[in-house]
Amino acid sequence: MGTPFTHDMGEDFLSAEAIADPPPFERARAAAVYSGVARQMVQALKYSDRTDLAPWMALWMARAGAELLGEADVIVPVPLHWRRFFRRKFNQSAELGRALAGQSGLRFLPQAVRRVKMTRQQVGLERHQREENVRTAFQVPPEAEIEIAGRRVLVVDDVYTTGATVKAVAKTLKRKGASAVDVLTFARVLPGDFRADESETI
Repeated sequence: MGTPFTHDMGEDFLSAEAIADPPPFERARAAAVYSGVARQMVQALKYSDRTDLAPWMALWMARAGAELLGEADVIVPVPLHWRRFFRRKFNQSAELGRALAGQSGLRFLPQAVRRVKMTRQQVGLERHQREENVRTAFQVPPEAEIEIAGRRVLVVDDVYTTGATVKAVAKTLKRKGASAVDVLTFARVLPGDFRADESETI
């Protein structure tokens, strides 16, 4: 789950979170805790059109997720619904994924997953509401299935909050034949730090 511990717990140690609620992905990693400068960078990228930050953020992600990148076949960003994309003009997750693909040489598949349901903003929703909000929100279009089947997919997003969104994407990819799914984000809200009213997280 990429949860930081106060000291080295040894090889293959699992967090209580992973044991209590095993995720549909294999591993999750993040470059930074969602606070301070990291939080400012996420918000600048997402809401102030600072796409110039994406390559720098991707460098941090590449260090944190070196093992995941080394084993991945393709990179897939968490998609926006087309209406939200039209308003925002870009997808911050795709900007990060494109930069990671350029740095790693991996194939970048921004159209491999579509958000087919216009979901509510996750801000202000409790954990179970977030999960319900993104249920059935994603699909792999028929023309992308051949690109996914049998491959290890690295899903890229800007922030891991409760994991509801990336879990929904991972389930969708695995239903369409992905051999495994890993998750790499720039920042992570630590377990216990999440609040339903947390501003500007996803």
